Amino acid sequence: MNSTDIVHERAAIAGIGQTAYAKNLGRTELDLACEAIVAACDDAGFPVADIDGISCYSMEQVTEVALITTLGIKNVSYMAGTPSGGGGAASVVGLAALAVASGQADSVIAFRSRNRSKAASYGADPLQGGRPWAKAGTRLSDWRQWHHPFGVAAPVQEMALIARRHMALFGTKAEHFGMQAVAQRFHASRNPNAIMRNAITLDEWRESRPIAEPIRLPDCSLENDGALAVLVTTPERARDLRQPPVYFLAQAQGGGPIHVGLADYFRTSASWDARDHAGRHIANQLFARAGVTPDDVDVAMFFDHFTMAIPLSLEQYGFCPLGEGGPMIESGATRWPDGSLPVNTHGGSNGE
Repeated sequence: MNSTDIVHERAAIAGIGQTAYAKNLGRTELDLACEAIVAACDDAGFPVADIDGISCYSMEQVTEVALITTLGIKNVSYMAGTPSGGGGAASVVGLAALAVASGQADSVIAFRSRNRSKAASYGADPLQGGRPWAKAGTRLSDWRQWHHPFGVAAPVQEMALIARRHMALFGTKAEHFGMQAVAQRFHASRNPNAIMRNAITLDEWRESRPIAEPIRLPDCSLENDGALAVLVTTPERARDLRQPPVYFLAQAQGGGPIHVGLADYFRTSASWDARDHAGRHIANQLFARAGVTPDDVDVAMFFDHFTMAIPLSLEQYGFCPLGEGGPMIESGATRWPDGSLPVNTHGGSNGE
C-alpha cells in the first residue's frame, strides 16, 4: 500500500524537548513553554529565532505573541490550534506537519505547557492552572448541570462509567486496567525523566486506593506541572540538523457527537459497534492515508488519562477485535520488551 497523505515524507520531526515534570514547580506556564521549545531546538541544533510557525491547543494559556516576544522569534507565518486537551495531543503535531508539507511554514513548533497540580492555580478561570472541575462554582449553565449534581464532576468519574459499560458488555475485568498500570509503571521505571520510577505489582494495584470504581489510584494520570515541544520542519532542512529525522507517513483528526469532552469512545448512544465513529473513524483515515495496517505497527503510544483507555483504544484502532482489549493486555502484548505491541513505553500518563 502507498501513502496518499499530503504530509507523507514532506515533513519531519527534527527535535523534541521537555521540562521536568513535578508537583507545583512554582514557574509560569510561559516560562515552562519557553524552556521546552528551546530544548527542542537545541536537540535539533536549530536556531530558535528561525521558528516560523506555532501550533497548540486552543485552550492554551501561553499566547503566540508572548512566545514570539520572549524567545526572540523573527517572524511567524503560521499559527493554528485544535480544541480539547490531553486526548488531542497528536493533533497539534499533525497541524505542524500540514503547515510544513503545504508550504505555509518552514519550521513549526508544536507545544503544550500546563500547570495542573492542585497548588499551581494562578486564577479563577478553569484553565488558569490547577484542576478545572474544582473551579466550576455553584451555578452551572452548560452540560455540567446534568452531571455534577449526580456526582460526575471530574474526568475519573466520567471514565469510570465508560469503563463499567465496557465491563458489562464484554466481560472486561478491572484487573485488565491494573495490568496495564503495572506494565506502564515498569516502563516508567526505565525512563530517567519519569515521576514514578518505582515499578508496582498487580497485588499492589489491588491494594491501592479506589478513586472511582473500577479506577484505582495507579490507573490515573499524574496531575503535575510541565511542558513539552516538538520541532517539525522540511525533510531538506531536517537532514542537515543534529538528529536523524523522523518522517511523517500520515496524520488524521476527528470528532463527533459525544456525551462529554475527552470521551469519544462512542457516540451519544453509549454503544460500541462497527459504525465509523470515535477512534475507529480516525483510525480508518490514518491507516488508509499512511498505506499501512495495524499489523505493520510495532509500538503504540495512546492517550491514557486513565488506563481503561488502553483496551478501548486497542479495539478502536484495530489492534484487536471489539471487546478483546482486556484479554490482549492480559496476554502481555502491551508490555515491553516481549509484548507484540508495547504500549506507552515512556511510562504513560500514570508513570511519566
